Amino acid sequence: MSSNSQNISFQAGQAKGQTQEKASNLMDKAGNAAQACKESLQETGQQIKEKAQGATESVKNATGINK
Repeated sequence: MSSNSQNISFQAGQAKGQTQEKASNLMDKAGNAAQACKESLQETGQQIKEKAQGATESVKNATGINK
């Protein structure tokens, strides 16, 4: 193999490695974003549940069901 073709092959290998590393980083970032979104939605769901339970208790108290 000539020196020029070895250099081109080496550069192609480097480019492939860099592309794979960037793709891996993007996948990690996407996974982290999805996890953060999931946690945020779970938190929001919990808050809604607590508010609904509070509203239910308020209605029970107002109507005398809790007495």
